[in-house]
Amino acid sequence: MSIKKRFWLALLLSLPMLYDMLAMLLAWPMLPNGDWIALVLTTLIMLISGRAFIQSAWAAFLHHHANMDTLVAVGTLTAYLYSIGALMHHQGVFFESAAYIIVFVLLGQYLEDKMRTQASQATTKLLELQARQATVIRNGQTSEIPIEEVEIGDRLLTRPGEKIATDGRIVKGHSTVNESMITGESMPIEKQAGDLVIGGTLNQTGILEYTAEKVGKDTMLAQIVEIVRHAQSSHAPIQKMADRIADVFVPIVLMIAIAVFAIWNVFLDATLTRSLTFAVSTIVIACPCALGIATPTALMVGTGRAAKMGILIKNGEVLETASHIKNIAFDKTGTLTQGQPVVTDVIGDPKQVLTLAAALESLSEHPLADAIVKAAQKQAIALPDVTEFLNRAGQGVTGQINGHQVFVGKPQLASQPLDKEWQDQIERLQEVGKTTAAVGQDGLIIGLIAIQDAPKPFAKPVIARLKQQGMHTVMITGDNKRAAKAVAKQVGIDEVIAEVMPGDKAQQVKKLQQSGVTAFVGDGINDAPALAVADVGIAMGSGTDVAIETGGIVLVKNSLKDVVKALVIAKKTFARIKLNLFWALIYNLIGIPIAAGVFAHWGLVLSPALAGLAMAFSSASVVASSLMLNAAKIDD
Repeated sequence: MSIKKRFWLALLLSLPMLYDMLAMLLAWPMLPNGDWIALVLTTLIMLISGRAFIQSAWAAFLHHHANMDTLVAVGTLTAYLYSIGALMHHQGVFFESAAYIIVFVLLGQYLEDKMRTQASQATTKLLELQARQATVIRNGQTSEIPIEEVEIGDRLLTRPGEKIATDGRIVKGHSTVNESMITGESMPIEKQAGDLVIGGTLNQTGILEYTAEKVGKDTMLAQIVEIVRHAQSSHAPIQKMADRIADVFVPIVLMIAIAVFAIWNVFLDATLTRSLTFAVSTIVIACPCALGIATPTALMVGTGRAAKMGILIKNGEVLETASHIKNIAFDKTGTLTQGQPVVTDVIGDPKQVLTLAAALESLSEHPLADAIVKAAQKQAIALPDVTEFLNRAGQGVTGQINGHQVFVGKPQLASQPLDKEWQDQIERLQEVGKTTAAVGQDGLIIGLIAIQDAPKPFAKPVIARLKQQGMHTVMITGDNKRAAKAVAKQVGIDEVIAEVMPGDKAQQVKKLQQSGVTAFVGDGINDAPALAVADVGIAMGSGTDVAIETGGIVLVKNSLKDVVKALVIAKKTFARIKLNLFWALIYNLIGIPIAAGVFAHWGLVLSPALAGLAMAFSSASVVASSLMLNAAKIDD
């Protein structure tokens, strides 16, 4: 039976006892045989609505443990069994205490269940983004098919206003696509042939034809849902502390309750009923239900809100660790910089230098070659034919153009020593973080080409924000020291570790970990070991699959600003967990002395039923506290 049904059944059955309590206070007519009616109704409540507590407590007892249900079971059974004995001997009973303890505890669980459902709506809303149908083009004909029947390689069509059915690549058409539901990016993005589209996003203006590349559980939307589900069901390390507290707390409370009964009944000469009331109230008020939900509800809301902003936090442990980061290290290319080198300077005869360089580099596969070729294309330069092309590893490229021997690369390819004028030019360019290539003809240098991978627009303010939060910022790169320091200076990085071989990044992260909790932000395959070794690996969403798989946090929008947001969410969620634990424990610490009758001399007492209500309120207030994370301000 669901918690909701158990609660309403217990509440309805307990109403006659409530009437009897009011009738006693207001001098209304009492129910005939009220104690016997209370016995029947409370027995039904214990058997139907309260049985789960007793079963749970018994199971824990068989494993030599005590849980929160132990306190509820012992408290209600004590009140119930005592009342039966008292009824047989014509003494006062308090069946209503047992009944209302169950009503209020179930009320707390019912509210908690409703709020938990509300807190986990992030995954439900994500699943609602999934398209139900797809328009497939087969044999030149279009037809509607269920999304489950789409296969990799199918050619699909989407019209304006329709959802993209699955992840794929556009082969025809031009349109704007709203990807905010997946990436959080508010502005629609222009898409054309060759661009990737994400299943679940909204096509806005044009007709697109695309080829399905991922279907089912492999789509980005399905993977996001899976990550959010995993994070919401995971446990932060602090949860283990709460579990240990609950494990020790319950037997201590039972011993305190026995002591309370003995002190009142034996040493203070209180009646058996009064002594038992204090003992049962102590057991019920001490039930640490709120302690058990303090962490999971905050985790659920925190990770759910992060997912809506395009930040995937894979588990609770990452979230807790992220709130203690002292060092944050960045990969350079593609993370701090655009990852798209461009030609910034051409020294010498610009047209001649760029023509010869682009002609040679058009045959090269070097990462910087593309920048030179694109610069030539931008100026509509016609490229001459190249013969005898030769790639000199680590040096550059050479070839014959129009009967002349031409080279692009290091100055050492020239037959003459580098003169001071060229040397000064090279040093000037490298000082500002630019990579230089010498262009030569017939053994003589005729010009220089400078190439730079510019920092991302928000790199500098993001680094400044992290430093304001007391973090030590580090760049780990394979670039030469001069170029790396120039980029670091532009964005404000504290420390540069340059000329690091790809396989050694993880070792550098380990060294940083010796001084404190360290996060690493990267995107490439070569970043995967460092992402795995770091206390918190943060993968850029545009990165390789292996990097995204390894990172504990994934920034879907590929925005550096989300590094700050992710860490702010982590800190606010962890702070909320600690606040929840404080309130969960303070209820018990304040309530136990009152329930035990310490202040009875001054008229301040707590009946078992009121103790149950207070406990239900503590659980509900902790869940409400977690839900307030949805309204917390998250700055860039």
